[in-house]
Amino acid sequence: MLKKLFALSDQGERELKHGIVATTIGHLCIMAPISLLMLVTMGLLNRLCGETELTMQPGVIVLMAAVLLLLIFITQWVQYNLTYKVAYEESANRRITLAEKLRRLPLAFFGQRDLSDLTTTMMGDCSKLERIFSNAVPSLFGTVIMFVIVSVGLLIMDWRMGLCIVLPVPVATLILIAARKAQTKAESRNYDAHRAAYDGVQEYLDTIQELRSAGLEQEYLDGVEKKLDYVVKCAFRNELAPGTAVTLAQLTVRFGLVAVLLVGGLLVAQNMLSVNMFILYLLVAGRVYEPFGSCFMLMAELFSAFVSIERTKKMEATVEQTGQPVCKNNGYDIEFKDVSFSYNDELVLNGISFVAKQEQITALVGPSGSGKSTVSRLAARFWDADAGQVLLGGVDVTTVEPETLFKNYAIVFQDVTLFDDSVMENIRLGRAGATDEEVLAAARAAQCEEFVSRLPGGYYSNIGENGCALSGGERQRISIARAILKDAPVVILDEATASMDAENENLVQQALSVLLRGKTVLVIAHRMRTIANVDKVVVLEQGRVAETGTPEELLNQKGLFYRLAEAQTVHR
Repeated sequence: MLKKLFALSDQGERELKHGIVATTIGHLCIMAPISLLMLVTMGLLNRLCGETELTMQPGVIVLMAAVLLLLIFITQWVQYNLTYKVAYEESANRRITLAEKLRRLPLAFFGQRDLSDLTTTMMGDCSKLERIFSNAVPSLFGTVIMFVIVSVGLLIMDWRMGLCIVLPVPVATLILIAARKAQTKAESRNYDAHRAAYDGVQEYLDTIQELRSAGLEQEYLDGVEKKLDYVVKCAFRNELAPGTAVTLAQLTVRFGLVAVLLVGGLLVAQNMLSVNMFILYLLVAGRVYEPFGSCFMLMAELFSAFVSIERTKKMEATVEQTGQPVCKNNGYDIEFKDVSFSYNDELVLNGISFVAKQEQITALVGPSGSGKSTVSRLAARFWDADAGQVLLGGVDVTTVEPETLFKNYAIVFQDVTLFDDSVMENIRLGRAGATDEEVLAAARAAQCEEFVSRLPGGYYSNIGENGCALSGGERQRISIARAILKDAPVVILDEATASMDAENENLVQQALSVLLRGKTVLVIAHRMRTIANVDKVVVLEQGRVAETGTPEELLNQKGLFYRLAEAQTVHR
């Protein structure tokens, strides 16, 4: 039950149960001194009533107090290790599990989810659940179990006085439960407000150059400030419902002590309850309610955490890309068989069929939005087709585990992503474990020597966040060096030279000539002059194959390919 309720691992569920048991024992041990205090109180009362001998000697009392103190210390130590320490381990495991989950999800998932939403789930939600499992859940369950055990004893000794202590607790709990719905709504609004503010700040940092150049920086900051003001309002509203409910619950519990005084005093006056029992119930009432002061706040925090738990559950329930750990392909032809694909319910590809032969360069050409990038991503199983088949050497790519499949592909995107690390390590990303000599050889083949020689630390120079210390052409050559280092039999190119000047384009083309030798190549072409020497052209229009053939054949047909080529010639 705990595993499903709190989205725990098997080990996390076992450890949480151990923590609850330890917390329960810890609370009961803290109740134990009441027995010793009661014995001392009874002895003092006996002395006041004329008895000369104490029922217990002072030495025995001190010894029992020392034993109880040691017992409380041991139980609290065990409780800490079985709650906090285990909670931190479970939180770390949860983050790793979510990261592994993200690694196995199709890229379509990331296109449909906001980046700050995923970051908040990975970091913020996991941190919140860490606090819940280390403090709220064990303490809450431990307090409830302790209260049930003590309540049974109190009701057996005197059901009237027992009810005075017991009844306020379920009433206070109902008050908290009644406020849960409002609390959940407020928590969701608070989360959305924070996410919108994060997005606004991130977008401002990403676009600050454009905003300044357009003179819109202050106007945009005003919008961000409104989002931050709304965060403050939502945070206040988020505290209002649980704060009010917790205060009422704590006030309700305090009436239990008042009831014990009134009912107990009345029963003593009518000789229906002994003074000793009256004092015992007063002592127990004072002690048994103490954990509930924090327990009610923890319960409100737990209700709030269920919003985070649902988000992690939703991520974990997302269907993964699975398959066999081996790819028994016969060669490296890429074949599309009547493939259809929709993105956010919009049909992008409709019945695509063609073959990209091994050791040939196949170009994908077409107007913007015709589905060229989608075809390349389906070929590498970044996404899975809605219908039809994508085959690599006769093997349906959806039957192969993505990481196994990716070993056959080297991909060079138009938008290069680099890491805040050295040139050497950015290139080594192409093949983990490659030696420095292999990295340097790939870099030379990709024409990287020319710009690396100008860096202060050479290949060990840090290139900044996303390669901000480099130009676009230099960043692209690092991307090609990665692909050369990987030396995969299939290469997919998202026009690597589309936005380069002539000098950089020549250098990149030299690098590509090394990369493409003897490979199955799929090129997304934007410039017609870059595909003059390809073996085959597949022309796409509105998600369908409009034409196929060599560049010469398609030019002679004077169809869509001819019109695209003519349009670029005129504009040039």
